[in-house]
Amino acid sequence: MKSTPSLLRWLIPAALIVVWLAVGGAFGPYAGKISEVAVNDQASFLPESAESTRVIDEQKAFQTSEAVPAIVVWEAEDGTLDARQREQAGRVLAELADAPGVEGRPSPALPSEDGEALQGVVRLSPDLDDEFPEVVDSLREAAGKVEGTTAHVAGPAATQADLSEAFAGIDGLLLAVALTVVLLILLLVYRSVLLPLAIILGSVFALSLACAVVYFLAREDVVRVDGQVQGILFILVIGAATDYGLLLSARFREELAVRGDRMAAGRAALRRSLGAITASGATVALALLALLLSDLSNNQALGPVGAIGIVCAMLAALTFLPAVLVVLGRAAYWPARPTPPADPAEPEAATGVWGKVASLVDRSPRRVWAVSLVCLAVAAAFFPTLSSRSVPLSEIFVGEAQSVTAQEKLTEHFPGGSGNPAVIIANADRVAEVTAAARGTEGVAAAAPVTSSGRPGVGEPLVVDGRVSVQATLSGASDSEGALRTVERLRESVHAVDGADALVGGYTAQQLDTQDTAREDRALIIPVVLVVILLILMGLLRSLVLPVLLVATVALNFLATLGIAALVFEHLLGFSGTDPSIPLYGFVFLVALGVDYNIFLMTRVREESLRHGTRLGVLKGLTATGGVITSAGVVLAATFAALVVIPLSFMVQIAFIVAFGVLLDTIVVRSLLVPALTRDIGPAVWWPSALWRRRDTARGDHEGARPADAG
Repeated sequence: MKSTPSLLRWLIPAALIVVWLAVGGAFGPYAGKISEVAVNDQASFLPESAESTRVIDEQKAFQTSEAVPAIVVWEAEDGTLDARQREQAGRVLAELADAPGVEGRPSPALPSEDGEALQGVVRLSPDLDDEFPEVVDSLREAAGKVEGTTAHVAGPAATQADLSEAFAGIDGLLLAVALTVVLLILLLVYRSVLLPLAIILGSVFALSLACAVVYFLAREDVVRVDGQVQGILFILVIGAATDYGLLLSARFREELAVRGDRMAAGRAALRRSLGAITASGATVALALLALLLSDLSNNQALGPVGAIGIVCAMLAALTFLPAVLVVLGRAAYWPARPTPPADPAEPEAATGVWGKVASLVDRSPRRVWAVSLVCLAVAAAFFPTLSSRSVPLSEIFVGEAQSVTAQEKLTEHFPGGSGNPAVIIANADRVAEVTAAARGTEGVAAAAPVTSSGRPGVGEPLVVDGRVSVQATLSGASDSEGALRTVERLRESVHAVDGADALVGGYTAQQLDTQDTAREDRALIIPVVLVVILLILMGLLRSLVLPVLLVATVALNFLATLGIAALVFEHLLGFSGTDPSIPLYGFVFLVALGVDYNIFLMTRVREESLRHGTRLGVLKGLTATGGVITSAGVVLAATFAALVVIPLSFMVQIAFIVAFGVLLDTIVVRSLLVPALTRDIGPAVWWPSALWRRRDTARGDHEGARPADAG
């Protein structure tokens, strides 16, 4: 390096910084543009091969337009509705035919059997996108003109409006909250001015690049994005880039204190962090790509989008941050000063929190891992109580939502399935038999073929390519457990009609198919992810025993987290269950991210074990990485917790599971369980590598646990 001209020494870091500044400037706006290519229509994320999806494809032939229905509900304030109010409601519906965003003529105002409510269907243009809330609000305002009634708007259009409002400003609010939380944590933990800013800037550049790539791919329909995927992408990139940045900056601080020369320290820090960061990123990226095996389109969407984000986070951490650290040198840690890491001959010489933790692990490894295992096992025992059935409409939104209130009023006065009927597509020559079979199914309130008017009713059924559409109104609420069982019975009934080739779809059938598909996805994807992670760990650590140990511990942490989540969701937050995709998302994030921290720890342990033997390697590795990995875990947990700003139960649930699980993994699994197990097992954890055969002179290394711990 001495022969290298001084100018050339600084040319590469300077060029990297300039390139990333250009990336941030050119691609920064794309973080706010992803919403333009996001698709929040839930029908777009259904199982590809499910019966309900096939119904959607066939149903298009029976629709004169793809309008989204809004159901206006009037409820009498003082009991029964009179003729004057029914006339006013009819007039309002007729006038809405010319309202902006409305397609075709609304239906007449139909009274409920109890005489206390009216309903009318207004069809809205599917191209409204972000204008749904405004148009639905105008419907509510117009409906409110009927004297002596309380007006509500329910149905898919109202739900779409509330979803649009929930995701409004996601790019600004979510980013602001996440970045503020990360910056505050870094300032408090590291007590330096420039380092947190450099790490945050690197994560913002990584996010800018990821958003630009995802935007262009989504615009060309290569990947699909919805509000949930967009939110997770933001958090994942910020959290991962920060974690990788913390690992690299901690190693640079060590090397700078030892070597003095910032350029040499930068090369050494990058070389010694490269394996851990790339293995960590590959673990998470490949785990996310395994979601492509799912039959649920929203899972498939998250896979490549999340992997793109992780790759961009790695790229920024391995290029931009090293360049900045080399340029800043010791100033990056001001007002703190980098000091050489403690290198005790015995663990008792170590000081501070992590010195004490290492000393505890060294004194009583068997007791430490036994207590840790028992605690995790007790929490995991509650895992079977977590319900991952479809979330009812009343729980989709956190807090009050007007569409939920309207649906409750609709269900109170009309059959529960009003507005969301089951849709049956069958051969036209068997329409009478299919309709009769549907009407005779327990839980079906009414069934009728769709006529040329586009609505079910009396008259000749509309025949398209030899097929007819029959709508069956369910007695129970369309999002209830009873409705799901009714759809199962309905499918049995119409499938049994000879020659009908009948298919059953609709909202409730979609929920049922999503449940079944999510269950199949978990059975397929979880083993694939475990095998991928196991192979990466084997290649990185050159061992068979230790990778199995690490994967088993993070899997136990996942089960323990779901056990705690089951208790919190039901008894504290009042959720009756989770979205069917939640367990799979939780598994992918927790297992992959949990292995990340074990990779950071065990690569350092292996490095130290090669010099000092397994016993001191464990203790030195734990002491050296304890602070940085714990702060990384806190940062990642805090960034995922920021998802609660999006008022949807899915986001709240995934935020809790990942945040709590990461903290549990960081504090218990990585700090106590894994080091204690490795300390107790001894060099055998490295089997079959050469490190396993090594017998060191360091006291206790070949003994496993000390005699005092044997009992």
